[in-house]
Order: sequence, then structure tokens, then C-alpha cells
Amino acid sequence: MFKVVIPARYDSTRLPGKPLLAIAGEPMIAHVCRRAQEAGADEIIVATDDGRIVQAVSQLGIRAVMTRADHQSGTERIAEVADICAWPEDTLVVNLQGDEPLLPPACIRAVASALAGQTRAGIATLAAAIDDDQEIFNPNAVKVVLDKAGYALYFSRAAIPWDRDAFAKTPQQPRGHMPYLRHIGLYAYTVGFLRRYCSWPTSALEAVEALEQLRILWHGEAVKVNIIEQAPPAGVDTLEDLQRVVRLLAGQHEFS
Repeated sequence: MFKVVIPARYDSTRLPGKPLLAIAGEPMIAHVCRRAQEAGADEIIVATDDGRIVQAVSQLGIRAVMTRADHQSGTERIAEVADICAWPEDTLVVNLQGDEPLLPPACIRAVASALAGQTRAGIATLAAAIDDDQEIFNPNAVKVVLDKAGYALYFSRAAIPWDRDAFAKTPQQPRGHMPYLRHIGLYAYTVGFLRRYCSWPTSALEAVEALEQLRILWHGEAVKVNIIEQAPPAGVDTLEDLQRVVRLLAGQHEFS
């Protein structure tokens, strides 16, 4: 059993009103909500700071919760929802971003399953093998290194692990012995973890790499990572992204 909370801000520097932009005759947020429904969530809540999104979501029969406008991240917005709803500390919540209309429901189930029954970690996330060598050196592709039990050792925009011998022989085209994993930014948390996380200050590592998840490792908590077979399609950040999603979703309403 898990809940899905969908943070959805109206204001966006590159795409104002992004959650309400039309895709295949429906607002983007409708497609995101449908992905959560298809994943089997027992409760779905859209967390927003804008009444227009509340109105659009209500027409879909999905609950929307108004949250403060001063949150610095979707994680903080979800924590406020957990407090408003008075969820117990062991409640399992998946953070599904409001600009992910193509995210396969199987990914939502996978991250929820990774956290279910955990005694060591209060948060879980996903990773997928990197097939394109150039992606290893792309700072926009976040890499993760795991321990033998599947918990994160470190996240970085750099090429980690650094294969000294392979990189020395063929720079920019590594073929070492260890697989490279790309972090997929989909998270499941317990409510207890969310409350702890929001009490922590920004860490030095987080500030240097511009990676929010490093705050968790900095404070000594475990992150469980579930490896999936294939990275999901990218979300919507730009007009070009929106046009790509419109083409892909035209006439399609089923995902696995």
C-alpha cells in the first residue's frame, strides 16, 4: 500500500502554467494522475500553490491540497501534505513530479516496492544502466554508485566510479568492469523520513553538486536503490519537451 503525492507548481521559468498545458486534449496534470492510478496507488493527492490547478484536478475527481508558496522543493511540499493529512510516520509516499506524463506506472510500483518492508532506509529511488558512453560524462545525467546490498554510496554529476585504467587508455570511451548507473529521480519515502529530512540544513556536498539527495547521505541515512531495466522517458522542462510528449501521447492512453 502506498500513496502518491504530485507536486505541481503553476509558475515555471521556462513553461509558465506547465501542469495545465494541453496534451492530447487534456491538461498535463491529468496524464500524470492517470499514471499514478495505473500504478495502483491507494491514494493520490496533487500538492499545489495555485487555485487553477486545484480546479483542474478537482474536475478529474482527484484530491488537491493547497500548500504554501515558499517551499524550495517538491519534497518540502509533500511533507506539508503529510502534516495536513496527519499521516502516520510509517506511511509510504511516492513523489511523482507533475511534469512526468510519460512515466511508466511500473516505475512507480518499483520504487514503492523497494521501500516496502525496509528497516534500514526511509527512502528509496531508482537507477538504470547507462548504455551510451557519452552519457557517463554528461553532467546533466546524475550517476550513482551502490554498495553490495543495493544502497547508495554516492551520487554525482561526474563520471563515477572513475575507471582509472580504462579512461587512461580510451578517454571519453570507457569500457571498464563495473556498470555505470544513471540515477532516476523518482522517490518513495516514509513520512517519518520526510519530517527528518525537512529539519536538516543544506549540506556542503549538496551545494557543490547541486544534488538534493546528497543531503541524505551527508546526514548518515541510507538510500535504497532499485535497478530497473530501462530509464523512463524524460519529463517536460521546455517547449521542445512538450512537443515531443504531445507527439508520443497522441491517441495513446495505456502504459505498462
